[in-house]
Amino acid sequence: MTGDPGQAGESPVERFSSSIPGLDEILDGGFLRGGIYIVQGPPGAGKTIFGNQTAFGHVARGGRALYVTLLAEHHARMISHLGNMGFYRPEFMPRSLYFVGGFNVLETEGLAGLMTLIRREVQARGASVLVLDGLVAVEHGASSELEYKKFIHELQTLAGFSDCTMFLLTSARGLAVTPEHTMVDGLIDLSEELYGVRAVRELVVRKFRGSRSLGGRHPFRIDGSGITVYPRTEARLARPVMPDDGKAEITTTGIHGLDAMMTGGLPVGSVTLVLGASGSGKTTIGLEFIAESSAAMPGLFFGFFETPQRLLIKAARLGISLNRLVEQGHVEILHEPQVEEILEATAERLLDAVHRRKVKRLVIDGMRGFERLAVRRDRIVPFFTALSGELRALGVTTLVTFEEPELVGPVVRVPVTEVSSLCDNMLLLRYVELRSRLYRLVSILKLRDRDFDPTLREFKITGRRVEVAQSFESAEAILSGFAHVVGAGGTRPETKPKRPPGAGEK
Repeated sequence: MTGDPGQAGESPVERFSSSIPGLDEILDGGFLRGGIYIVQGPPGAGKTIFGNQTAFGHVARGGRALYVTLLAEHHARMISHLGNMGFYRPEFMPRSLYFVGGFNVLETEGLAGLMTLIRREVQARGASVLVLDGLVAVEHGASSELEYKKFIHELQTLAGFSDCTMFLLTSARGLAVTPEHTMVDGLIDLSEELYGVRAVRELVVRKFRGSRSLGGRHPFRIDGSGITVYPRTEARLARPVMPDDGKAEITTTGIHGLDAMMTGGLPVGSVTLVLGASGSGKTTIGLEFIAESSAAMPGLFFGFFETPQRLLIKAARLGISLNRLVEQGHVEILHEPQVEEILEATAERLLDAVHRRKVKRLVIDGMRGFERLAVRRDRIVPFFTALSGELRALGVTTLVTFEEPELVGPVVRVPVTEVSSLCDNMLLLRYVELRSRLYRLVSILKLRDRDFDPTLREFKITGRRVEVAQSFESAEAILSGFAHVVGAGGTRPETKPKRPPGAGEK
C-alpha cells in the first residue's frame, strides 16, 4: 500500500475505471489516468479478456481506445473468441475502438518502428486508452536491455503527453523483478491454481504507484459477462461501514424457555453460535428465531444445505407460518449451493441482501458451508471475524449454526480457540442416550455482557414448536441415569431405576 497521491495543495489525479466489476474497489477507485500498467499472467489466465473488457468499457463511456497486438494470431480470430462476451459491442469498431497489428512492424523495423506506429495511431485516433497485447515480444525483439528500457520510457512519455492510460499485457515470470516492473505505475498478476481438483483464479496488485490498494490475493471468475473480481472479504471489511454502537437492547429468540435462561433474550446486534450434532435442532432453533421477523425487523434465512421449499415444509410441521412471512416480505430465504462457488461471492450476496432489505434478524445455517468454500482453511477465522464485525455494525442480530461431529457422549469438543473470536454468544445442543433413547439438552456457554442460567435444560421439538424445560431437574435426572416420566404434575425422576430379574442378587 502506498501513500495518498499528491502533496498538500495539489489536485488529485483523475481516476480511470477498469470496467471490471470489483477491481476498482481493490484499486481504491480505479487506475490513475495517464498511467502505464502491466497485466501479467500465464497463458489462459485472462490477460486478453482483461485488455478487451477495459477497452470496450472505456469506449462505452464515450472514450476512444487503441488495441495493438504483437501476436501471430489474426484479429478476426481473437475477436471471434470475444463475440460471446457481454462487454463485446461490434458497433464500436472501428469508429471508437481500433485494432492494429504490430507484429510485422516489430519484425521488420524493430522497436523503433513499433514505437513510431504506436505514437502515430494514438495521435491519429485520439485514443485515451492503449492496450499493447504481447509485451514479451517487445522484450525478445530488443537488441539490449537498454533498448527495451528506452521503449518503456518512450511509452511513459507518450502516455503523459497524450493523457492516454496504457495497459501492457505480458506473460508472467514468477516473482522475478524485470526492468519494466520498476518503470511502470502498476503491476497486476493474474493466475490460475489448482487446489485438489478445483481450479481457482486469483488477482494480485503487486504495485500501484500514487494510490493505496487492497493487498493480497483476490479471487476472480471469467464467464459470459467477462471478468468479475471479488475483493477479499477480510481486506474489504477490515473496517466496518459504521461504528458498532453496542446497544444494550435485547431481542427474543422465539423460544420462551430459552429467553428465560438468558434473562430476556439475545443482545441486539450480537452474533450467536448454535453448536450441535447433526439433527440436534440447530436449524429448528434458527426457524424459531426467524419467525419473530416483522416489517420493523426484517429477517433473512441464509442456508447452505436445505432448499427454501424444504425449510417451508419443516417450518409448517413446527407450526411456524414461514410461508406467510415470506409472502408478506418480512422474511427472505436464500439458498447457497456449495458447487464451485467463490467464498467472496457468497459473502457479497449475503451482505447485498442485508443492505437491500435492511435486515435485522439473520440466520446463517451452516458455518461449515463457508469452510467448504474456502480453498485456504486458515482464512476462515479472519474471514468470519470481518463478516461478523460488519453485521454487528449494521445492527443485525445474527444466529449461526455450526455442526459438531460428536453425536452422542459425555465429551463435547468445542473449538474454543476459533469460535470465541467469532461470536458473542454460544449455545450448545447435545444428545444424551439413556435406556435406548436419545434426549436433547441445551446449555448456554457464553452470553455477551449479560447474566445467564448456566444449567443444562432438556428441550423437545414437537408440533407446538420448541419446548425448553422450566428447570434443570429433568436434565439432571437424565444425566444421573434415572429415567424420567411426564405426568399431569410435570417432569419428575423415578425414585429407583428398574433392574432385570435377579440382577445384583447373590
